[in-house]
Amino acid sequence: MGDLTLFTYDWVPEPPRGFVRDIRLRWALEEAGLPYRVASVPFKDRGPEHFAHQPFGQIPWLTDGDLSIFESGAILLHLGGLSDRLMPTDVQGQSDTKEWLFAALASVEAASQPWSFFMFSGDTGENPMRKFFDDFLEARLKHMEIVLRDKEWLVGSFSVSDILMSDVLRLVDRFDGLADYPACRAYVERATARPAFVKAHADQMTHFAAAD
Repeated sequence: MGDLTLFTYDWVPEPPRGFVRDIRLRWALEEAGLPYRVASVPFKDRGPEHFAHQPFGQIPWLTDGDLSIFESGAILLHLGGLSDRLMPTDVQGQSDTKEWLFAALASVEAASQPWSFFMFSGDTGENPMRKFFDDFLEARLKHMEIVLRDKEWLVGSFSVSDILMSDVLRLVDRFDGLADYPACRAYVERATARPAFVKAHADQMTHFAAAD
């Protein structure tokens, strides 16, 4: 392992603060107790160096020595390989953790993200597209409610899959989208009560507020 540096924007508007995806990595790093530093890149003027690390001009990305990794899911998998606090040590546990991590991205966030765009914009009007995404998210949440009804965490002990899944569901809960899904809401509450999340959230809020 080299020196770990997490790259995020120097500033973002107030509405997304606390939900910018570098929080997933801050959280994982804090859970694992891995030493790291945070570096800023411009929110408004994204230059060639930024695109060299993140081809879509987004954040976060992580450097581990000479290694540069983008996409929060890929970075969480990398960090999971550095700490057994984030990833089980047995083959079955590792496989289960990876499949739930991808499920959070490809199955749940695929439904929650477009829905959240409507909520952020304040567009609550009834139209076919809005109904499609409401129904899409509802179907995913019904399945997650069953999964989480009798589980504390997705794969035995807390892992990177819980960081990703709970963060995806946390955004839904921001707009009260978990009101009818008590197991999902309780899961988010358990996850966000962890000291590592509390610190990661406070650090992100302080980071962006400092540039106001």
